[in-house]
Amino acid sequence: MNSPPVTADLPLPPGVRSRLVNNHNGCLMHVLEAGWESPRPCVMLLHGFPELAFSWRGQMTALAQAGFHVIAPDQRGYGRSGGTGVAYDDDLFAYSPINRVADTLGLVRALGHESVAAVVGHDFGAHVAGWCALLRPDVFRSVVFMSATFPGAPLLPLGPNAPAVQPSQRNAIAGLASLEPPRKHYWRYYATREANSDMLNCPQGVHDFLRAYFHVKSGDWAGNRPFALEAWTSGELAKLPRYYVMDAGQDMAGTAAASMPTPAEIAACDWMSEADLRVYSTEYARSGFQGGLQSYRLMVSPLVQAQLHAFSGRTIDTPASYISGDRDWGTWQAPGGLDRLAGSICTQMKSVDFVPGAGHWVQQEAVEEVNARLLAFLA
Repeated sequence: MNSPPVTADLPLPPGVRSRLVNNHNGCLMHVLEAGWESPRPCVMLLHGFPELAFSWRGQMTALAQAGFHVIAPDQRGYGRSGGTGVAYDDDLFAYSPINRVADTLGLVRALGHESVAAVVGHDFGAHVAGWCALLRPDVFRSVVFMSATFPGAPLLPLGPNAPAVQPSQRNAIAGLASLEPPRKHYWRYYATREANSDMLNCPQGVHDFLRAYFHVKSGDWAGNRPFALEAWTSGELAKLPRYYVMDAGQDMAGTAAASMPTPAEIAACDWMSEADLRVYSTEYARSGFQGGLQSYRLMVSPLVQAQLHAFSGRTIDTPASYISGDRDWGTWQAPGGLDRLAGSICTQMKSVDFVPGAGHWVQQEAVEEVNARLLAFLA
């Protein structure tokens, strides 16, 4: 499952090009670029799961026209970048938060920049962007989080006999199995050996799986009317949609299949055409999902979390912004996450903005609205 040569088969907007770049950190990365013609400040766009650099197709021209060199990579393990041939039991180090910062920093320098005006991350990419801003504020001069709250570095207990700082999160997720009916958290499911095969070899095929998955998490799905959860308890987590807190005996492909849109709904989806979706389904059918799923395995790895304790208490002190759709559960799936991000993790949070009618894929569902907010922040 090695990355193929870059071809001109991607339906990209005018002024956006596709190429492979060695990031000086052991990964040949596929990047989309706009505004490369002359020296200018850089903006880095980091996608989430299960997405690609292609997710930013609606932002790149607008940001380039505003005077920026815009870079959107397929992150390690995704699409046409290196690391997609990973197996479940392979070493996780290359996919760790710290190494993803090294991937991003190496790409910045490989493209001739010493710093970026902003690193923008969506979904899982928001976590990578957060670590970039936390570890290297001299390079990543500002940060925008989209559709997912960054939890910051795990906190160390204060005092010799202090209890663990966040046992409620672990207990709440573990306690889902005792509910009636039993449930399971998608973080835990995505960390299992079966998850990649379940999605890659699902009965409906990768294309229809992704169609249903994008639909059910979007503003188009009537069930998305999010609200803040009160606490990290199993009962509160059980209020989340099935795509976050699944039935215990179900896999993600089956969970999504229950919300497959009708042919009329597919035809009416103006933010994700069948040609656009084919970009995702073709890439994931070729590469599999494991490269992206490695990050979920790291989320439940005690060793990796222990290494991140080295940054306990460190804040993000560069200008920050948060953007999400008002029909996106992603903001609220971690109880208290947005309050902590805006209140203690980021010391210069400039704005928290919700786009009316948009769901989880906010930069694709509401292109103009997101572009206006990004340009206002960058200004």
